Amino acid sequence: MMKKKVMAAMSGGVDSSVAAVLLIDQGYDICGATLKLFGNDIETPCKISTCCPLEDEEDARKICCKLGIEHFVFNFSAEFNEEVIQKFVRSYEMGNTPNPCVDCNRFIKFRKLIQKAILMKKDYIATGHYAQIEFDKMSGRYLLKKAVDLSKDQSYVLYTLSQQDLSRTLLPLGGMFKTDVRKIAEERDLINSRKPDSQDICFIKDGDYAGFLENEMGVESPKGKFVDIHGNVIGQHQGIIHYTVGQRKGLGVAFGKRAYVVNKDKDANTVTIGDEEDLYSNRLEARHLNFIAVEKLISPMKAMVKTRYSQKETEAVLHPIENDEILVEFKNKQRAVTSGQAVVFYDGDIVIGGGTII
Repeated sequence: MMKKKVMAAMSGGVDSSVAAVLLIDQGYDICGATLKLFGNDIETPCKISTCCPLEDEEDARKICCKLGIEHFVFNFSAEFNEEVIQKFVRSYEMGNTPNPCVDCNRFIKFRKLIQKAILMKKDYIATGHYAQIEFDKMSGRYLLKKAVDLSKDQSYVLYTLSQQDLSRTLLPLGGMFKTDVRKIAEERDLINSRKPDSQDICFIKDGDYAGFLENEMGVESPKGKFVDIHGNVIGQHQGIIHYTVGQRKGLGVAFGKRAYVVNKDKDANTVTIGDEEDLYSNRLEARHLNFIAVEKLISPMKAMVKTRYSQKETEAVLHPIENDEILVEFKNKQRAVTSGQAVVFYDGDIVIGGGTII
């Protein structure tokens, strides 16, 4: 029987490296693939090793050499710029707070890599994400499930995967704990066994989103007015790209009490400031939906919901509304629901689907 062929995404980090090791141990025919996501027009100098594309690529090459597998580098910088960076910029310009990792997974790390794998006659791709894929015979659908290690679970940023994506993907780390992954890397003497996990957005230095938008991408964000929840002018802001809903520090103005960003209005160029209680809402609307566990939402459904990656789930009811959008009503009010972020729906450890908060 011929071995199944797998193209393993190799970022240079410990997770993807151990994923490749596990697949080799399981008898798959493996090759490694590193994605070049930055072109000459976008420089990303940084202070931590996990953000340096050239060093990561070299680490991935060394790991593949040690494992005795072929290593390919695919230049997706043009696609990454169009599908991830430019969308990030446009979203911020509109006053939203996007999650570029979701778009990167959807359009680059899975869709483009699967296309390459098919062209090269591979059966699957594999990544080092912490989540699980399971085929449900009853529904005839592939399911995306949370990782066993809930502290590392990445199902939230994978909610956009299609049935085709899931059928072509292996996630070897979904049933493991991070401590065991590190242990395997050390036992196999992998050069990146102690390499720190990547942090923040890969194409932005030091987490300075506004600096990237202004200095690297040429975004102009004029000063405007701080207003209270009644519309009264209470100060001047430095441009809406400098603020996000829920922000308290770095407002640049002393309001005499704790004050939070509760809304941004691109058209009026205002940033609304309020008390913490003003951050709480009992509903949201979302679009650009993708459902995994079901084909489509056709009637109200109870679910557990997350509106941020690190947030605990909360009870809600999902209501389908017109224009393929959805209304989410929370059992308990939620803090700092932010347009542009992902909202993901769960049934236990199963991802029902998700969308973009509007």
